[in-house]
Formats: sequence, structure tokens, C-alpha cells
Amino acid sequence: MKQDSNSPISHQSEKPTADEVAAAVCVMTFNANDPSGAGGLTGDTAAIASVGAHALAIVTGTYVRDTTEIVDFVAFDDDTVADQARTVFQDMPVQAIKVGFAGSPENLATIAELTADYSDVPVIAYMPSLSWWSDDLIDQYLDAFVELLLPQTSVLVGNHSTLRRWLLPDWENDRLPTAREIAKAASVKGVPYTLVTGVPVDKEHFDNVLCTPQAVLGNGQFERFELSFAGAGDTLSAALAALIACDNDLGDATREALTYLDGCLAAGYRPGMGQLLPDRMFWAQPDEDEEDEESSESDDAKGVDASRIPPNDTSH
Repeated sequence: MKQDSNSPISHQSEKPTADEVAAAVCVMTFNANDPSGAGGLTGDTAAIASVGAHALAIVTGTYVRDTTEIVDFVAFDDDTVADQARTVFQDMPVQAIKVGFAGSPENLATIAELTADYSDVPVIAYMPSLSWWSDDLIDQYLDAFVELLLPQTSVLVGNHSTLRRWLLPDWENDRLPTAREIAKAASVKGVPYTLVTGVPVDKEHFDNVLCTPQAVLGNGQFERFELSFAGAGDTLSAALAALIACDNDLGDATREALTYLDGCLAAGYRPGMGQLLPDRMFWAQPDEDEEDEESSESDDAKGVDASRIPPNDTSH
């Protein structure tokens, strides 16, 4: 069929030239597959896309889990992790790297080698709770993280409870350590900035504090949720990595990432029988006015029989 040069079909087929194609801001994330969608690479890719970057997802292994608990974990071998990352590095410029759960000391060694090779790329490392794992595997993993990856880390992100047990295991003071004291312990291994989440304030609030050993650079105080969420830490750290990749300074990126997480949690949902999940695409949901308008349009369309296929001799 001959197409009119003014027809919408002919315009839709036009493609932009190479000079007109916008470059993507790319964030590489090392994390585990999470079949429940609670966190891991599923959470990372959604959060990174939500704040305007392109996710390069490097699979370190897979959880066996649902929204209630982690049952098991199967790690990829370090060569497979390295091959994934180096192949992508050769194709696309990477503006930031996020490290989630690497799954094994061997994978941490591989990631540390890669980040050293690309030392101009900022590294945002998130330490999740590993309480589901066996004690010997936890100890091996944390020791490798301290020795291999912390020296390469630009910003360390973690919950106050997780970080204090890991970085200050011999803490004997009756009071809890401050975020700055945790940051000081991280800085001994070369970490310049630490974002400590879930810092207790009172029964109704907790704080999220970005700091160095010398100063608190910023904070965001939130009300406590009565319900339990899975995947909040992955969401925050992935968003922070993407915002840094988009050329925001660290203070602005942290504020925006915390605001984004707050929106994700406020719109949280429960797809299964376990914990709530952050709605990482909450901003795409229609507001009440849009819903009312769509409902009205739906009522107007009720008379249309969508199941009835028109004959092939319909005139256009």
C-alpha cells in the first residue's frame, strides 16, 4: 500500500540521527537476583530508572526467598561476575557503581578489582542485614568487604544497627554510637562518607545521617512506620547512586534519595503474605483528579463492544 507522505504512519517510522540520540546516564549495580521483587537487582533497576538513569545489572547470584524471609542463596562464580561487568564496561560509559549483596568473598574480590580499574567512578556500597545467613559465612563475607571493598568505597550506606554491629563489634558504652562514630570506624578503612539510616531518635522518629568522622553533612528525620518493609536499603542506595551519576553533588543527591525513599514507603504495598515492599514507581500513579477523570471516560466507553472484530472490508 502506498503511504501518503503526510500520513501519521510515515512520520512514526522516522528515526533520529546518531547526533540526535541522547546519551544515557549509566549506573552499574552488582547485586543478587530477588525473585520476590523485594530488593536485589529488581529493586535496583526500578529505583535507578525512577530517578532518571539506566541500570546495568550485574548478577552476583540469586536468593531463594519470598516476601517473608530469605531461605537460601546461590552465588555465581567470580569469573561469571567479572565477564558480565567487563563486557558492559567495554560498551558503555559508567557514571556510578552500586554494590549490593555480592554473595561471596571471591565476588567481592572481583568487584574490588573492577572498581580499582575504574577508580574515577564513584562507588556506593550498601551493606544489608545478613542475619539470615550462617555465622561463618557472615564473618568471611564481612572480613572480605572490610579488606577489599571498603578502600574502594566512596559512600557506605547501611542501617545503624547493621553498621554498628559490623564496624564497632567491641562497643561497650551504654549509649548507642552516633552516626559520626560509625563513620569514623568506616574511615579507618578508607571510606570518606557514610550514610547511616534508621538512627534511633525517639519512639516515633528515626534519623538518616550523612556524615564524615569530622562532621554531619546532612540528615533527614522520618516518622517510624508501624509496618515492616523489605528492600528499603537497596532502594535508597540505588537511588543515591543514580542521582550521583546524574551529576548531583552528594548533599543534594542524599536529600533527593531520602525524599524518594519516603515516597516509596508511603505508597508501599503487600503483594504476598509477608512484608510490605516500597513502591518504586509511586510517582507514576495517577492522582485522585486523574482517577476521577479516567473513571468518567470509562463510563462513557461502556457501550463499546471491544470483543467484536470489525469486518476486513471496513473503509478507512
